[in-house]
Amino acid sequence: MVLNYRAVLGTLGVLVFFLGLALLLPAAVGLIYGESSWVHFLVTAIGSATVGLLAWRFLSAEDQELRIREGFAIVALAWVVLSIVGAIPFLTTGVFETYTDAFFETISGFTTTGATVLGGGGNPDIEDLDKGLLFWRSLTQWLGGMGIIVLTLAILPLLGVGGMQLYKAEVPGPATDKLTPRVQETAKRLWLIYVGFTAAEVLLLLPAMGLFDAVNHAFATMATGGFSTKNSSVAGFGSSYVEWVITVFMLLAGVNFALHYRLLRGKTITVFRDTELRVYVGFFLVATVLITIGLWQPLRGVVIFLGTPDGYAGYEAIGDALRTGAFQAAAIITTTGFATADYELWSPLALAIIFLCFYVGGMGGSTGGGVKVIRHVLMFKNSFKEVRQLIHPQAVIPIRLNDRVVPQEVMRNVLSFIVLYLGLIGIGTLAMSVFGLDLTTAFGAALSSVGNIGPAFGSLGPTDNYAQIPMMGKWVLSLLMLAGRLEIFTVIILFVPAFWRR
Repeated sequence: MVLNYRAVLGTLGVLVFFLGLALLLPAAVGLIYGESSWVHFLVTAIGSATVGLLAWRFLSAEDQELRIREGFAIVALAWVVLSIVGAIPFLTTGVFETYTDAFFETISGFTTTGATVLGGGGNPDIEDLDKGLLFWRSLTQWLGGMGIIVLTLAILPLLGVGGMQLYKAEVPGPATDKLTPRVQETAKRLWLIYVGFTAAEVLLLLPAMGLFDAVNHAFATMATGGFSTKNSSVAGFGSSYVEWVITVFMLLAGVNFALHYRLLRGKTITVFRDTELRVYVGFFLVATVLITIGLWQPLRGVVIFLGTPDGYAGYEAIGDALRTGAFQAAAIITTTGFATADYELWSPLALAIIFLCFYVGGMGGSTGGGVKVIRHVLMFKNSFKEVRQLIHPQAVIPIRLNDRVVPQEVMRNVLSFIVLYLGLIGIGTLAMSVFGLDLTTAFGAALSSVGNIGPAFGSLGPTDNYAQIPMMGKWVLSLLMLAGRLEIFTVIILFVPAFWRR
């Protein structure tokens, strides 16, 4: 079957139209604060909505069938098209001198990576931006967190036929967990939970910051994106209360939203028996304890192999060490990327734990990026199965998760994903090295981009930015961000010639 190009372009038109409506929000923010940027957002919104409406009107058909092939094409191309359009206000307002920087900042938002080029290379600092532009950065992450495709399915019944193909292609994780028989109802309930958590975080942050900052940080937290309104990220507020609130909501955002739904329906036992949830919480707690040990100054010289050697940052009070450890562990595990400290100055133990956190990711079905906890669980189960198989060669040993046998095709998908994930990091590291970056920085850039984390290592640590990356390097990292956000397969399949033929 040949790809249905009309269906793809028509559906992209719907998404571009929706983007035009979304652009009206930062226009309103700019107008409220009396900033000139509102005009740029309004013009872009009108143009986007008009082009999208025309594309949908003349290219869509009521009886169009969206198969899995069209679903992959629409989802992958949507993130690119929306980033192309969403970058326009950054360019027309003069925030960035090059379209490359504008596109990089925008796709970093939509993919919830949180890597920024602001604050370096002649670009303005974050705090120098208009309120409308800051709000747009956060909104791109919030929309990209749950997925514009899922949002469209929730509020527009235009994609009713074949809508499941888009849902499967976009929702992160090795398996798609439908909450209801109808995908539109599933999308609506996911978004209601998402909006509810966002509103709750805003209310809890209000005692320690203004409404504008609270909304922006709630958007970035629930999307596990990490864009802040401060140059120094969350550390700029100097509030332990803010750090604990954001830590809790980062962890909630990293949980499978299907579990949130079940918990709200009173299925408490089912939720807390979930293997992936137990591993997710367990890893966070262990990482927090070990980082705390590595940061607590009184351990220096007492337990030398666990303590903080001279010359490394640390804390005299265990409460400060615990708060910082918990915040940074949650920020990296969930791929949010917020920062309250420069972890590159930490002791070897604490930094090693942070490095491990880069490989974890959130749970499947969450807004978090990375490998996902469920894949790690299945990989370890498969490894233990192979060991047992060596002892009992004739035995039939199925892999079980939550008392259910995991199909072989799921295991093949998991193993293939891990190989591709590590392969992309390797290729990205090589590419960044070609562009002149040192090995640590090149590896950190690739690892952070594929995992949609934001901060990295080397000269791209939590207190640095990506402005120093050469132009071609930013385009490579943009592709890696996209591949990581869309679970790799959705992007790679577009480069297979057979995908575009019969």
